Amino acid sequence: MTTATVERIRLFFIESPIKMARLQGVGNVKGTVKRVLVELTASDGVVGWGEAAPWEVFTGTAEAALAAIDVYLRPVLMGRPVRRIRETMALLDRALIGHAEAKVAIEMALFDIVGKQSGLSVADLLGGRVRDTIPLSFSIADPDFAADLERMRVMVPAGNVIYKAKTGVKPHAEDLAHLEAMRSEFGDAIDLRLDYNQALQPFGAIKILRDVDQFKPTFIEQPVPRNHLDAMASFVAALDTPILADESCFDARDLMEIVRLKAADAISVKLMKAGGLLKAQGIMAIADTAGLPGYGGTLWEGGIGLAAGTQFIAATPGISLGCEFYMPHHVLTEDVLEERVANRDGHVVVPDGPGLGIRVSERSVRANARVLAER
Repeated sequence: MTTATVERIRLFFIESPIKMARLQGVGNVKGTVKRVLVELTASDGVVGWGEAAPWEVFTGTAEAALAAIDVYLRPVLMGRPVRRIRETMALLDRALIGHAEAKVAIEMALFDIVGKQSGLSVADLLGGRVRDTIPLSFSIADPDFAADLERMRVMVPAGNVIYKAKTGVKPHAEDLAHLEAMRSEFGDAIDLRLDYNQALQPFGAIKILRDVDQFKPTFIEQPVPRNHLDAMASFVAALDTPILADESCFDARDLMEIVRLKAADAISVKLMKAGGLLKAQGIMAIADTAGLPGYGGTLWEGGIGLAAGTQFIAATPGISLGCEFYMPHHVLTEDVLEERVANRDGHVVVPDGPGLGIRVSERSVRANARVLAER
């Protein structure tokens, strides 16, 4: 058995242009998105990659993730055996509170190394696959709704049937008109979901939710701010449409409270919230016990984070509601992979090579990096 240790850490700060603005309840995005790429090199020469993709209104900032890894986590990580992933992650938690996205980037890279050393995919290391493809959800979040409608006219015939409309940002009447337009044109051919991203306040929210209920969404995601679990529970009790918790469910402790209060029917699992693939599987173990299905959420990950997310979902049975890993294909103008993770017939295809199953382009990383920390 190899005793390879972490020998070198390189960090890349990337600011990527995006093709379209994104209008969402807690914060809007346009122009660029920021992320941190982590390259770990083991003493046997095997290289692993990870990605931290925070959002300042959701988990934190990319600048803070870079500093967390470079200043606080690097000293713990250097010289660590690459195969002792659980132990290393526990040490990182002791060294620094929070910064989940920085920690999951390191864990991704460690799993990538171990997978390459063993010839196994990360999904194999996490227990083996239960699926090879994942239904892809595209978010209807362009300020120009007509542009999104045109995208749907191309994507629906190509097999993309899941669409999650970002609601609560524009006036309610406008939301209703947009939902009516989608249902009128595509009918039941699309799987329609709604996401308020905490945009509503508890007072009066139920009337708005009853209005949108007529469009038969698969679920309504996070209608109110994350701390209003009593309101979430009241929506669960009052509506036939399932309520999905996202911002209310960062970790296992959050989920246990949601289960206790019956505050959601399903949860969104994001690696950037959970702080690790292992922790995310732990969250889903609780959700499975409570009978809550999972949805593969995302922030602003590129291809590296997307690949890790697909490997995680491939090995996690309870995440049965698909994923929203559309950023590299539909929003980023350029990614850092030699070849993008494949999309086919409205599904993300889980890479089947060793580790994350991807190849990172050094040329693209160098061309797009604004800040480089290497030692």
